[in-house]
Amino acid sequence: MNHKNKQATSIDNTPWRDKELRARVKLFGNLLGKVIYTQSGKRVFAAVEILRKGYINLRKKDNAGKRIQLRRLINTLDVETLTEVARAFSIYFSLANIAEEAYQYRQRQRRVNAGGPLWRGSFEETLQEIRDSGIHPDQFQTLLNRLAYIPVITAHPTEAKRRTVMDHLRKIFVTSKPLDEARLSQREMEAIHRQLERQIQVLWKTDEVRAHRPQVRDEIINGLFYFKVSLFQAIPETYRQLEEAIYKIYGQDTSIQVPSFLHFGSWIGGDRDGHPNVKPETTVMAARLQMRIALRHYLGRISELMRILTHSIPLVTPSKGLINSINQDLLDCSETFLSDPARFSHEPYRRKLYLMRYRLQNNLQAVEAKLKPESGLGPPKGAGYVSEDQFLQDLYLIRDSLISHGDSSIATHELQDLIRLVESLGFYLLKLDTRQESSRHTKAVAELVNHIRLHPTYLDLSEANRQQLLSKQLANEQDIVIDRQQLTPATLEVLDVFYAINQMCQEVSPRVFGHYVISMAHAASHVLEVMFLGQIAKLAQYRQDSWSCSLKISPLFETIEDLNHIEPVMTTLFDDPSYLALLRASGNQQEVMIGYSDSCKDGGILASSWKLYEAQKKVTTLADKRGIDCRIFHGRGGTIGRGGGPTFDALLSQPRGTIRGQIKFTEQGEVLSSRYSNVETAIYELNMGVSGLIKTSAFTIQPVQKEKHDYLGIMDFLAEAGERTYRELTEQTPGFQDYFYEATPVNEIGLLNMGSRPSHRNKDDRSKASVRAIAWVFSWAQSRHTFPAWYGIGTALEQWRADAPDRLAKLQMMYQEWAYFRAMLSNIQMSLAKADLRIAQQYANLCLDSEAGERIFAMISTEYQRTVTQVLHVVDAHTLLEENPTLALSLGRRNPYLDPLNHIQLTLLKRTRDPALSSTERQAWLDPLLRSINAIAAGMRNTG
Repeated sequence: MNHKNKQATSIDNTPWRDKELRARVKLFGNLLGKVIYTQSGKRVFAAVEILRKGYINLRKKDNAGKRIQLRRLINTLDVETLTEVARAFSIYFSLANIAEEAYQYRQRQRRVNAGGPLWRGSFEETLQEIRDSGIHPDQFQTLLNRLAYIPVITAHPTEAKRRTVMDHLRKIFVTSKPLDEARLSQREMEAIHRQLERQIQVLWKTDEVRAHRPQVRDEIINGLFYFKVSLFQAIPETYRQLEEAIYKIYGQDTSIQVPSFLHFGSWIGGDRDGHPNVKPETTVMAARLQMRIALRHYLGRISELMRILTHSIPLVTPSKGLINSINQDLLDCSETFLSDPARFSHEPYRRKLYLMRYRLQNNLQAVEAKLKPESGLGPPKGAGYVSEDQFLQDLYLIRDSLISHGDSSIATHELQDLIRLVESLGFYLLKLDTRQESSRHTKAVAELVNHIRLHPTYLDLSEANRQQLLSKQLANEQDIVIDRQQLTPATLEVLDVFYAINQMCQEVSPRVFGHYVISMAHAASHVLEVMFLGQIAKLAQYRQDSWSCSLKISPLFETIEDLNHIEPVMTTLFDDPSYLALLRASGNQQEVMIGYSDSCKDGGILASSWKLYEAQKKVTTLADKRGIDCRIFHGRGGTIGRGGGPTFDALLSQPRGTIRGQIKFTEQGEVLSSRYSNVETAIYELNMGVSGLIKTSAFTIQPVQKEKHDYLGIMDFLAEAGERTYRELTEQTPGFQDYFYEATPVNEIGLLNMGSRPSHRNKDDRSKASVRAIAWVFSWAQSRHTFPAWYGIGTALEQWRADAPDRLAKLQMMYQEWAYFRAMLSNIQMSLAKADLRIAQQYANLCLDSEAGERIFAMISTEYQRTVTQVLHVVDAHTLLEENPTLALSLGRRNPYLDPLNHIQLTLLKRTRDPALSSTERQAWLDPLLRSINAIAAGMRNTG
């Protein structure tokens, strides 16, 4: 295929519209320049401009003398000036990100307004494909009924921006929107420019670096922030846009009904794996904070409906069900109208909504009292809703009553939006997953089985004997009685998590918890141990020949070895009669989590990607044979090296037949802010994700096309060769671990107050196994190596093609025909484009052993060139990202601004690591260094 004929993936790539984007970036840059000049003075402004223009010119034409001059300038800047310069570039990137986000939104709106073909992945395009493939309305309804789209918000420390800063950026985004209107007068435009300048000035005066490391409570609140700024609006709008697309494609008279399938999960306050500050009481706090946010929002929506549904008797006749409900509420909530018994007596909907608001306020008061017991809040009146289901029934009553007297058009807007939110989010808002590492459970279970006299030395038992003991105990009808005074604090902490789960299911909602995730799940006994702990807390029971289970467990397979063992582990688990009975009692769905981050850090991107692909096929096939529904939970990060990439393409690239209408995946760090900081972008991201889920789940209606065996064989070879090459560098090359700690700012990143979780599992262990995947990827990105996302691919492709000219054509065909291979190479191109080996080499010069630094960098550089060459041959292109010119332009626009930041960071790394410096001097230079990390993260748009 000739590269000139390839279709670009940009929404609209006409030159004048890119000019429009550049004009907006220039406007923001000019306004920022004015603020810097007036607020920080001529010296800072001059330094920023010299560096900015100098590195732009160097990107156009290299000049060794000019490069030396710029480095000398950086070396002469004092702490205060260098700090301000780093801040200037950081804020510039944040403003450029806003401009790009707004530009992409405008492009989409233009297509919608023009009535022409929409973008790839839009609801309209996807549904047209669904209908053209022969799927009838009743078949499509079956597909919709199976859907569950579940992004899971996590607190992994990859978001470098403070929430306060994100608030200011949102204001700038909103203020700049009117500039897109063609009919603005000069006066109106100048007024907007002045307002933007004021907002940028406030941003300049707001510290972007956190003064203190966030606590877990802060992270919980930060996660909830996205509901307030976008998701409460984006969720109902996504449903509405899907309905509109269905009517357009299938016709207005279609009977297709869209169920509420959008749900959000969270790990914040539940993820205790290697996190010493997440206690059982933290999990309780998280559930209550989530409920508080949901109730506050619903109260606002109810108040809004009271202003809309002012229907009066006798102009309408409400349903008998509504009237009966109001009468019952007056008995249950007798204090509601004590001061004015006749209030809203002729406005039945307002009267009912007022009663509903009273009940919700009671629910909120109960939560507030538990979150702030010291506040002196009185106990609630006991009139609150027992559950979200009871609240929903009241909303349904109002909807059905409106429809009964001809007001269906009114029932399907604001009221329906609230119904959608409650169906999707309940009173719990987020399904809170809990996570702990398997060895913590094993130690606790060993103590407990000895305590209740099941076995004195559980740890000495074989895997088979552990399974047998636990399986037998799970089928025991007797309650397990423990004496807390005799248990160690560590075991009590593990056990109390399960009591907390039970408590919150009763207090908040039976749906408040998602799954209990077991990290480092190496054996079936690791799952049975968690079920045993749940049995003690009465979350799993066998009584009178009947099983009950409200504990759902998701084993996490995260290393290459774990992924290789997924089939025998899950086979053993499914063959256990007690576990199988409890699984059936909990809904007969087994969730299995697969970890992209650690598998990539462990064996490299090729082995990780392919082992994840194979593991999904193995476990779903295994579950199918036993009649078990299997859902894969994808532990994806923001960067390609941690499973990141566009959601739509990621869904289409999954193994055929493994997505059965449901998808669950982690959303973390900078991915959250880039997708959900603005309503417009949040709607687009949800649209694309749901669209991808619908498209890839169509196999549930139509037969699955079989994968080509020769493609699978080629990937087996590539994955093995790629893993071997990656391990040779990271595990078998002398001095590599020192290179990592010296040629990247990994230790300095650990000083940045980004998240509450430590960067290492064991702070005294510097090994690859100890460093967390987030810090691993973040560090390599900062130093512009980005190698975890591409290393080994060039060698693998070269070896497979060796001495066989026809094999290139085979690989090119794979790229065109196989969504998995295409998505992988597309993502790899982005990672290669974000690397800059000229800058990476300067980081390599930081190595104390210069010979080792040169040798290791030479290995990385050689593989980089080999990978670029081989990938370009396969995708049939002359340059990286040739098929995605929008992204290529964006990265090209950023590089000249990243260059000075990397050189500033290099200078500061040398200074702060200089043993001759006093601790006071080192601390002074550390501040601008940490700001450079923030700035580079903003410029590259993903970190960990």
